[in-house]
Amino acid sequence: MSDRSTAVQSVLLSAAGVIVVLLIIVCVNLIVSRVNARWDTTREKLYSLSEGTRVILADIERDVTIKLFYSRSLANTPVAIRTHAGRVEDFLSEYVHFSRGRVRIERYDPKMDTVEESWAQTFGIQRLPMPTGEPLYFGMVVLAGGQDEVIPFLDPARERQLEYDLTRLIARIQAPRKPRIGVISSFSVFGDSTTPFVMPGQPAPDPPWFFINELRKSYDVAAIRPDADRIAADLDLLLVVHPREVSEPLLYAMDQFLLGGGNLLIFVDPFAISDPVAGRGSAGTMQRFFNAWGLEMADNMVLMDLNFSTRMRGANQQAEQNPVLLSMTPAAINAEHVLTAQLENLLLPVAGSFSVVADKGLEVEPLLRSSEQSAMIPSFRVPAGVAALRQAFEPSREFHDLALQLTGKFESGFVQGPPVGDGQRHPGTAGLETDGSQRDDNPHLSKGLRRATVILVADADMLFDGYYIAPQNVMGVEVARMFNDNLNLLLNACEMLTGSEALIGIRSREGFEKPFTRVRELELDAQARWLEREQALVHRMEQTNEQLNQLEQRKDPSQQLVLSPEQEAEVRRFREERARITQELTAVRRNLRADIDALAQKLKFINIFMMPMAVSVAGIGYALYRRRRRLRSR
Repeated sequence: MSDRSTAVQSVLLSAAGVIVVLLIIVCVNLIVSRVNARWDTTREKLYSLSEGTRVILADIERDVTIKLFYSRSLANTPVAIRTHAGRVEDFLSEYVHFSRGRVRIERYDPKMDTVEESWAQTFGIQRLPMPTGEPLYFGMVVLAGGQDEVIPFLDPARERQLEYDLTRLIARIQAPRKPRIGVISSFSVFGDSTTPFVMPGQPAPDPPWFFINELRKSYDVAAIRPDADRIAADLDLLLVVHPREVSEPLLYAMDQFLLGGGNLLIFVDPFAISDPVAGRGSAGTMQRFFNAWGLEMADNMVLMDLNFSTRMRGANQQAEQNPVLLSMTPAAINAEHVLTAQLENLLLPVAGSFSVVADKGLEVEPLLRSSEQSAMIPSFRVPAGVAALRQAFEPSREFHDLALQLTGKFESGFVQGPPVGDGQRHPGTAGLETDGSQRDDNPHLSKGLRRATVILVADADMLFDGYYIAPQNVMGVEVARMFNDNLNLLLNACEMLTGSEALIGIRSREGFEKPFTRVRELELDAQARWLEREQALVHRMEQTNEQLNQLEQRKDPSQQLVLSPEQEAEVRRFREERARITQELTAVRRNLRADIDALAQKLKFINIFMMPMAVSVAGIGYALYRRRRRLRSR
């Protein structure tokens, strides 16, 4: 009887123990569910917000609603978009968390002929037709205080800029007005504003440059004449393009604007081919600023780069590679900076370069950089032509910076104080009295009051319409087709510099896709060998063509259409050589696939067999260990 009661007690205790364990688990889950703990275990912190974004979220004054339109119920959504959508939603949850409720997410699935689809179309979300006929929507709207900003399509290609794009919209929608940009230029970028109307028979006035019209779509753009003597206090950004004939009072106003915390975007040119007097540079005007910033830029030196030369027609209508008209490819562009990360091609006609010659306590970050096959040459050699430039070219084996970002507290370029020369008061020079004394309410600044940012580009011609847009007729309508990223560089810089300092500090994050680096190394190794063989084939072809031409010149005029025996032998030898190299190329490609296939088989074996085997061995070992413990306890 005692054994039976003991068994019953054991069962009851076991049941009670199970119930207690379940209660503990439930209590732990309830407690943990209220603890908002987040742990990003990725090496690059892909799901963590940057410090700049956290600062902007902490300063939100008006609640923000993000409406995410995503056709999640669509069956045939491309895998890339489906994967990207999951990452976007995970990332948005970080905004909700760090904003402490000031950011709210609303998710919509815009199916055909629904209210959600009408909302998506009303907000301007892009409609992508699928092969099944159903539309795909994947965009978002950011709303606050009656204002809205839209991302029509969340392109997976911009995954690395997702944080910047979203934080930029949140910061912009908090602003009560459009950002205001002041433009100073010795070019006629605003067109012929002196001719308000045209008399019959007179030529039409020059229109504003294309980038001015584009800026006016998003900003309040104010023209500042080069001979002005003041800068408005309400400017968010000062855009300076080829400042060749800028007055001293205006230069001083620029200096004080920067030291007061204003941002500058400067396109300065050592050899401006778009200038009415071609070849005049503007680097000399900015020299006092460069000295104060620890930089150097020669006004009579331009960059020549063989690796980034531009193919164009020369004077004899023959195609040639011009090494002073620079086509900057991704190899020259800083892919880690949010301003330049998505740029693919820039055209800089006859550009200069910047050199850092002194440490002024500023953060210097290159945005565009030449190759090692480059050198600085005197600007007077540019009109000599491509052949003369190449003949005398000697590469410096150094990189040259064509665009820089400077950040920090700047020093004044006017070491002696405000300029006074005509005995008159200069209203834009920090409030000078007519006798040159400083006014107490607006004294001269010799050191920056707060951090500011300057972006420098060593070319101004790149903003001329003809260097980035081409007119195109589409169904009878004249449109401008952009053929490079010159305008995008300007717009990105303006977007960034009119934001807060926290927004400027946000950088592109690493991509979520992690390629197989070993496979990539194998491909690169094989491609290098393939490229070497290809170059050998091309070189051999050129030699053969040259020999054929020489034989052709020695032929008798009556035999122009007949191959000579020497030519036939040469062609036969070339074909045999080409067949041999083609076989070698085939072997290289076969070896590439063999190496990659071997690596793939090894990975499959590890994933399919080794991991289950390791788990099985561990399980068997643990079972043996427990059995041994039971045997010892007896």
